[in-house]
Amino acid sequence: MPLPANRTDVPRPEYPRPQFVRDEWLNLNGRWQFEADRGDSGLERGLREREPAGEITVPFCPESELSGVGETDFLEAVWYRHTVTVPAEWAGSDVLLHFGAVDHDATVWVNGTEVARHRGGFTPFTAELRGVAAPGDEAVIVVRARDSRHGLQARGKQATWYANTHCHYTRTTGIWQTVWLEPVPAAVRLKRPRVTPDLGSGAFHVELPVTANLPGHQVRAVLSDARGEVVSAAARADLDLAPKLVLTVPEDRVRPWSPADPHLYDLRLELLDAEGAVVDAAGSYAGLRSVALHGKRVLLNGEPLFQRLVLDQGYYPDGLMTAPTDADLVRDIELGIRAGFNGARLHQKVFEERYLYHADRLGYLVWGEFGDWGCESGVRDDNQRPDASYVAQWLEALERDHSHPSIIGWCPLNETYQHLHDRITQLDDVTRAMFLATKLADPSRPVIDASGYAHRVAETDVYDSHCYEQDPRAFAKTMAGLAEDRPYVNAGPDGRTWSLPYRGQPYFCSEFGGIWWDPAAAATAAGDETGSSWGYGERPRSATEFTERFTGLVDVLLDDPDMFGYCYTQLTDVFQERNGVYAFDRSEKLDTAVLHRAQTRPAASESRTPAP
Repeated sequence: MPLPANRTDVPRPEYPRPQFVRDEWLNLNGRWQFEADRGDSGLERGLREREPAGEITVPFCPESELSGVGETDFLEAVWYRHTVTVPAEWAGSDVLLHFGAVDHDATVWVNGTEVARHRGGFTPFTAELRGVAAPGDEAVIVVRARDSRHGLQARGKQATWYANTHCHYTRTTGIWQTVWLEPVPAAVRLKRPRVTPDLGSGAFHVELPVTANLPGHQVRAVLSDARGEVVSAAARADLDLAPKLVLTVPEDRVRPWSPADPHLYDLRLELLDAEGAVVDAAGSYAGLRSVALHGKRVLLNGEPLFQRLVLDQGYYPDGLMTAPTDADLVRDIELGIRAGFNGARLHQKVFEERYLYHADRLGYLVWGEFGDWGCESGVRDDNQRPDASYVAQWLEALERDHSHPSIIGWCPLNETYQHLHDRITQLDDVTRAMFLATKLADPSRPVIDASGYAHRVAETDVYDSHCYEQDPRAFAKTMAGLAEDRPYVNAGPDGRTWSLPYRGQPYFCSEFGGIWWDPAAAATAAGDETGSSWGYGERPRSATEFTERFTGLVDVLLDDPDMFGYCYTQLTDVFQERNGVYAFDRSEKLDTAVLHRAQTRPAASESRTPAP
């Protein structure tokens, strides 16, 4: 499906919402006025009305080099201002102002009127400009973003102390994804669709929400492939706020999506009035595949496919959480495939949607995650307190990403840790709330209640652990209990239990390896950690020693017939963390052909046919 072109004179010019594409839009990236507000007193000092003192390049955060600001000290709040003329040719339409992501608490004014408030640094939000800025009008956009280092909030890997330390990195404050305008029909329009594949029936279930129900209106969906139209369907749009369609694919046109054949169908979505005229229309696409659980395995399209995943944190030296270009998103996927991985855990961050678009195209398996770190309270045995905003933000991520076929599972929390005692805590409540919210929003995919550490939901679909043992023989001993339903389970440093017992679910080691490989320091004395370079365990003295250790660790998991996959830490170095298979600038540190050979041999779990 071709995406509509727009301005090419701005950074990140590509269409930002590839699964719900309207033809007309205006990219607002580029130079904006900007001012830091270290005391968060800007509202009182008139920053909503006056012009900020500096400039910034949107969509890059002020801490990044690409923003033109490069301020890495703490920023309690920041202010943006941008003036744009809404295209006059959009006359008769309402206008929407979209933000891909703003970290963390955002307030937006247009022409002096507050039009949006949003909490959460990873998910999109939209402001309607009806009555504020119409086509042909000038729109003065003012944004305040608050991002205090104090208090509990979902930060992901952003440091709450000044410097990059351990596995925490330079902060991202304010706008860090594309800002854009979009004209939409004024009376009634389509909202974002939900497309769920049903491989067993050879069909797609399409939910097409609308903003209002008008007499005689219909929704229609047309599925096509390279040979032309495959199937179409229509439903009344005057009775239900979310009309539903079933697109049954003829048997001779069924082509399942998989890493070996990432086939995507084009999908045309329309809203028709009582006379049959098109009121609103959008383009999309869909992949027909299934994810199932069978014993201790996760099946794709009914077949065992060992998940050879890599931990991808999505950081860039000059853009931080924002990829410098769309090509950089593609490159990261291609680098993973080159090293023998068939997918990734998108770690401690909700990646921008265009990454998922490319994963869909390239057949790259993805576990969707949330950047939940940042809820430590310091209270003994009640040390983590995620709040209601976690659930709200996670639901926004699920809504945005539901229809991407590359996503084969959800993981709302990572490495939550708390002693499992006889009192129900806030961590228990929110872990269960996020699990249940995920299952309600999307029953078609498996859900891990929390990756590693504290499994607090007995019925979690998948169970996992994190283990950074560096000796392959010791690693094999640690992982050996799965066949007897006694898998390795993370526990506290004092041996106290963090998790509810394992109940025979599919199990994988979702973090391992993390081999410290810093070629420049390879000949120096080993140690666990330094301020400038660290990884897990004693660092290898040579690339050969690295690949031998890597192969030994991978062999343990590939040879376990009860293991459905793994996730190696990690794709690239990130600042001081030097345990990537590539450097932070994406250059090669190792002969990735060797890693590819080590990983792509058949896994034991792939050789067994599921029992009927």
